[in-house]
Amino acid sequence: MVAHVLRLRVALMLGALRGERTVRTVIGFIILVSATAAVCTAILSLGDAPLPVARTVLVLGGAAIFLGFLLGPILTGATDQLDPRRFGVFGVSERQMPWILALASLVSVPSFALLAIIVCSTIVTIQLGIPWPLAAAVGVVRLLAPTVAARIGMAVCALLLPERRSRELTALFVLILVVVAFPAAVFFASLEWDQQAPEALSAIADVVGFTPLGALVAFPLAVASGDALGIWITAILSVVTLVGLWMLWSWLVRRLLTTTDRPVTSRERSGLGWFALLPANALGAVAARSLIYWLRDRRYIVNFVIVPIAGVLTVFPLLVAGVPLYLAALVPVPLMALFFGWLPHNDVAYDSTALWTHVASGVRGLSDRLGRLAPILLVALPVLAIAIPLTLATVESWYLLLPMIGLAASLFLSGLGLSSISSVVSPYAVSRPGDSPFEQPQRSASRGGFGPAAAFMGAIVVSAPTLWLFIMTVIADGVYNPLTFWVGIGTGIVILGVGAVIGGRIYDRSGERLMEFVETA
Repeated sequence: MVAHVLRLRVALMLGALRGERTVRTVIGFIILVSATAAVCTAILSLGDAPLPVARTVLVLGGAAIFLGFLLGPILTGATDQLDPRRFGVFGVSERQMPWILALASLVSVPSFALLAIIVCSTIVTIQLGIPWPLAAAVGVVRLLAPTVAARIGMAVCALLLPERRSRELTALFVLILVVVAFPAAVFFASLEWDQQAPEALSAIADVVGFTPLGALVAFPLAVASGDALGIWITAILSVVTLVGLWMLWSWLVRRLLTTTDRPVTSRERSGLGWFALLPANALGAVAARSLIYWLRDRRYIVNFVIVPIAGVLTVFPLLVAGVPLYLAALVPVPLMALFFGWLPHNDVAYDSTALWTHVASGVRGLSDRLGRLAPILLVALPVLAIAIPLTLATVESWYLLLPMIGLAASLFLSGLGLSSISSVVSPYAVSRPGDSPFEQPQRSASRGGFGPAAAFMGAIVVSAPTLWLFIMTVIADGVYNPLTFWVGIGTGIVILGVGAVIGGRIYDRSGERLMEFVETA
């Protein structure tokens, strides 16, 4: 049975070179080989590096590889060619199936790339003074652990996620990856090595080395450094990690073999996009409709595009006026957060006559107010996640990370909360659906312009304590770091909650007035 599965695995791997996707497969293979060669070259260069530098790079790199093999299948939604359910008809026992599939999963292009990287890192560990039998044994274990982790990721994906993933769900996964990975990449790229590992990176490596992600790599390096306590801790963690991975993989195999396929609901079959992905309640329906409108209507898209551009352009007048780059570079992020929070201040008017679907269906005001914020969150969070680390890398002041997050959160969330009130209290006429987003309507149905100004200035006023703490943090070199972060987060959450509740209550009592406005505006 093992030989049959291995032959099948080889046939499937070679079959990828035939068919309509041959060119794409070959290009992907070339890119993977080039990346693997570059990584192997970089690893081999660590042979002459000091032990702390080699330890930092190898531990963080090993943890990244392990995490990539675990989460990669979930993020990409790749089809599992070794799904245990496909082999259930062969009558293989549940005890044999886990190790047969784990062995067969070694025959794959990613596993070959992993093997090359582990061989190079094993050579480096031997050069650092680790006995070669121990280094070889650890290398074999390091090859098996990510492979089993990938099998676990595939199994979790098969159990919990739809077989045919929608582009909306894929987009969410990509955004999550951007929010998490981009700041980390910018942080690492901004560090200066100078023949030694940066203190921040060494501290991160020390923590990661005592977790299941990096224990397997940290163990032989602890042996090389002679750290007795580190040897025991990493050894125990490595054993626990291996046992835990195998037990989880075995349980998932039994679960897949003994569980019937989840019935596909009509929402998933219908291709409803965001409506199928989000919860089947009033909040989910409003959020799905808002996402569709904001991501397709050019009136909304223009707003999304203008905010980051306007934030960046503010730097140049400040530089011309003589403001130092260090201070001018800190302005765009809070400004973008403020304007992103202010964007939904007139979303009811943008709905035009489509507002009747909300009023006629009896949607509660709180669900309407919170659901309309979904597109803003979907766009603003990744943009801010990219802008904040780029700003801190420019000014070379990573100690401002927490204060910057706190200030951005206060301005952004407060703006969303106050805009939730403004949009139902004081809507004003905007261009109709299909018209140019730059067209200024000449209609007299607007209720006044005090609402948008109040929402904008109100967000600044309630964020004034956080802004003051941020300025003091810059002056005092980080003394107020934690306080700025928590005050900003707390202010934003409280104002968002209060604004959504108040705006929801006003919406519940103003359905007729709002319908009259959108019909005449």
